[in-house]
Amino acid sequence: MLEVLHISAECYPAAKAGGLGDVVGALPKYLNQAGVNTGVIMPKYKLKWIESQSYIEVGRGMVRLDKVQVPFYVHQVMSVDLGFPLFMIDIPGLFDRNGIYTDNDTKQSYPDDVERYLVFQQAVLHWLNGWHEKPRVLHCHDHHTGLIPFMVKHCPEFASLAQIKTIFTIHNGVYHGAFRWSNAHLLPWFDAYAAPLLDWNNTINPLACAIKCCWKLTTVSPGYMQELMTDSNGLEGLISSEWRKAKGIINGIDNTVWNPMTDPMLPYNLSDSIEDYKKHNRSQILQRFNLQADLPIVTFIGRLVGEKGADILPQAIRNLLYSGQRMNFLLLGTGERHLMDMIQGLKHEFPGLVDCMLGYDETLSHLLYAGSDFLIMPSRVEPCGLNQLYALRYGTIPIVRKIGGLNDTVKDIDSPEGGVGIQFTNLNAEDCAYALYRANRIYENKQLMSDIRAYIMSIDHSWEVSVQAYIQVYN
Repeated sequence: MLEVLHISAECYPAAKAGGLGDVVGALPKYLNQAGVNTGVIMPKYKLKWIESQSYIEVGRGMVRLDKVQVPFYVHQVMSVDLGFPLFMIDIPGLFDRNGIYTDNDTKQSYPDDVERYLVFQQAVLHWLNGWHEKPRVLHCHDHHTGLIPFMVKHCPEFASLAQIKTIFTIHNGVYHGAFRWSNAHLLPWFDAYAAPLLDWNNTINPLACAIKCCWKLTTVSPGYMQELMTDSNGLEGLISSEWRKAKGIINGIDNTVWNPMTDPMLPYNLSDSIEDYKKHNRSQILQRFNLQADLPIVTFIGRLVGEKGADILPQAIRNLLYSGQRMNFLLLGTGERHLMDMIQGLKHEFPGLVDCMLGYDETLSHLLYAGSDFLIMPSRVEPCGLNQLYALRYGTIPIVRKIGGLNDTVKDIDSPEGGVGIQFTNLNAEDCAYALYRANRIYENKQLMSDIRAYIMSIDHSWEVSVQAYIQVYN
C-alpha cells in the first residue's frame, strides 16, 4: 500500500522544466529507501522519455468539465526502475503535447491551462476513489495541484478521500495559477459554503486555496518561507496567518545522479586528484567554446529570465571586463528573447571571453558544473536552488545573491564562521560585478582555490537529512 502519493506537473527524468522536476524525481526515491512507501503521479506528456517507456493500464475513467465528459487513462511505467512507482494520467487532447507548459516548437504557452490542470487534478482523485487501499498522505506540489486539498474536503464526489491528509509544497510562490470566477462551472460540484476558500482577490486562486486547505504547508528552504511572508505576490498576509502549519525544508540532491566519480555524462570522472578531474573537464569546455585557456571560467546555467537575475548579468559582465578584469563567461539556457539577444550581443562584443549555448542540454550542464571554476546565480527569487548544490558537489564555487535558499546553502567565504562561496546582497550590476571581482582574486591564489574545492566537495547535500524532516511532517 502506498503511504504517500506525490502529485506534480513534473518528475525527472520523465518531464523537467526546473527544480520541481528534480525534487519530485528524487524525494520519493529516498523516502522509499527510508521505509516510507511512496509513489508519484503526473500528466502523460508527449515527450521523448515518456514515449520511449512501456506501460500497463491501472485505471481509467471520466471527468466532467462543464457539460463535457473527458476520458482519462492511468498508466504505470514498467520499463525502468526509478526507485518509486510512477503513474501517468493520459488525457488525450489536453496533455499529449510536446511540451510541459509551452509548446517546444512555437515556445508559446498553452491557452487552455485552466482546463488542463482542472481535469488532471480531478482525474487523480477519481482514480484514487476506486482504490480499496488509499494513500495516507497526498503530497501536492505547486499551483497545478493546488485545488486537491480543497476537493478532497469539499467536493461530494470525492467524499471517500476526505480523511486523507494533504501536504502542499510551494516550489515557486510567484505563480498562483489564478483564474476568473466565470470559469467556476469547470470545477467539480462543491459545497456552497466553501466557496470563500477558493477565492483570493475576486479570483479562484489555486495557490491560496491550497494554503488555506492543506493540513501542512512546506516550502523548499527556511529562508524562502520567511520571504513568502513578506513577498509572495499578494499572499503575504495569508501565509503569515498560516505560520503554525508551515515549515521550510531545504532540498537535497540525488547523489546517485550527481556523482562526479560515476557520472556517465562527464568525459572525465573524479578518481584520486580533484585537480586532474577539473583540468580534464575544463579542457573539454575549451575545445567546444571560444574561451581563453588561462582565465577562470564563470558559468551561468538556467532560464534567461528576470526571476533568475539574468537581466542584470550582461551589464555586470560588461562592468567587470571594461574595468580591466579578465574572466571567461559561459552561459547555458533559454528564456526571454530580448535577454537571449543581449547574451548574443555580449558574445560578439567580447569574443574569446564570452560564449553561450542558448538552449537546454542536460549533458552539457553536467560538464559545465565539472569543468567551470565558478557558477553565477544573481537570482531575484530563489526558493531553494539546486544549481548551487550541484556546483558544490562538482567542485565549482557558487557566486550567489543573498536570497532565499541561496542564503541558506551558500555562506560567504569571508564570513566569521566560514563559508563555501561568494555572496552579494543588492540586485544590481555593480554588486554582481564586485562579487565577480572577488572571485577573480580567489582564482589567482591557486592553493586557496585547491583548498576550497576540496572542502566544498566534502559536504553532504544529499536527500537523507531532508527526507527525515519530511517524515516528521508526514507523521
